[in-house]
Amino acid sequence: MQADYASENGTLVLRDGRRLGYAIYGRADGEPLFFLHGHPGSRLEGRFAHAAASEVGLRVIALDRPGYGLSEFKPGRVITDWPADVAGAADQLNIGQFMVAGGSGGGPYALACAWGLPDRVTKAAVISGVGPFHVRGITKGMRWQNRIGFRWGSRWPGLARAVMRSMQRSITSRPERTIEALARAMSPPDAAIVRRPEVREIMIADIAEAFRQGIDGPTLDVVLLGRPWGFSLQEIQPEVYLWQGEADTLVPPPMGKYQAAQIPHCHLTMLPGEGHLLIIDRMPDLAAALRPTGQAPDHG
Repeated sequence: MQADYASENGTLVLRDGRRLGYAIYGRADGEPLFFLHGHPGSRLEGRFAHAAASEVGLRVIALDRPGYGLSEFKPGRVITDWPADVAGAADQLNIGQFMVAGGSGGGPYALACAWGLPDRVTKAAVISGVGPFHVRGITKGMRWQNRIGFRWGSRWPGLARAVMRSMQRSITSRPERTIEALARAMSPPDAAIVRRPEVREIMIADIAEAFRQGIDGPTLDVVLLGRPWGFSLQEIQPEVYLWQGEADTLVPPPMGKYQAAQIPHCHLTMLPGEGHLLIIDRMPDLAAALRPTGQAPDHG
């Protein structure tokens, strides 16, 4: 299975000297799309996009956020720092304009890029993307452990650190049991997806890679995602495509609906009976919406 992937362990050095990890999936000569993983996750999450991206002519560059996978931790970073990292990666890869997509906890980072790089981001996609926790009623339908974890973890980073340490130990010592516990915590549609052997394999590798350097990166993400993000959704200029499962209990429907109502040029797709893991079965639809099948890749 691993041999199907073109490049999964790339690194580049940003202007401030930090190392940033990346992987490339899909078509090597395809239209560039930066993919931003969930929480906790890593660039390996981009494996789910490989086949669909190849089919429609996308080159998916999946990045590790600071402190995840191969990317160096950046103390004190905030979500609005991320667009500069993505722009720096694009510069080094000789990419001018590009699309961005973020899944789950990567959603706010994709929106930050659309907000902070309006001249470079042509389209943005948010797939089951976390919404701003400070909005009243936005967590209705969310699994209570997630609701408490982000809200309390953002106020008391020590709590977030303890939760991430527990997850790190679990994925290291009992990977199969950890994924099964995640399946039981999700909606029935998601649980059925997680229990597929090929999905479990990728999820185990992805979460383990998230903790390659320890828990600092994942811990800081809990804090940042649960606090105000530092930019206004109403100021986002590029087109945004947002997909939300109506049965999602990790990122519930009110989060998707709120963000779609705030973003000026947003195309919302609500999926009845579907859960959080849209990136797996819905990836062909998502890729085609961003780049319609049959459109020739730009080799320039």
